[in-house]
Amino acid sequence: MSAATKKGGERPERVPTHLRKGDTVLVIAGRERGKSGRILQLLTEKDRAKVERLNMIKRHRKASGNAAGGIVEKEASIHCSNLQILCGRCNKPTRIAVRRTPEGKRVRYCRRRDCREAIDG
Repeated sequence: MSAATKKGGERPERVPTHLRKGDTVLVIAGRERGKSGRILQLLTEKDRAKVERLNMIKRHRKASGNAAGGIVEKEASIHCSNLQILCGRCNKPTRIAVRRTPEGKRVRYCRRRDCREAIDG
């Protein structure tokens, strides 16, 4: 079930991501590089995420019914390859690894040598 791209080529299947809604992430590339925020929405089909108060765009909205019109600011999506998760304990950007607890539950954890703290509660 691969979708065709604009140039007619085949796009590979969706790459799994370790990011989840509510994670705190750091932007590592692009116009917003160095800023951090919380993930509001994951767009898994496009491998993109909307991050709170980052990559803001303006949209001109027409008034309809009792909703007022005007210029509305909202978050645009950022590609997941430009985001890196922040560890809650060491507060540094990290890669994620997954372990299984003795109960069989999957838990994401920080891969930093000095931390190794679980990111999921």
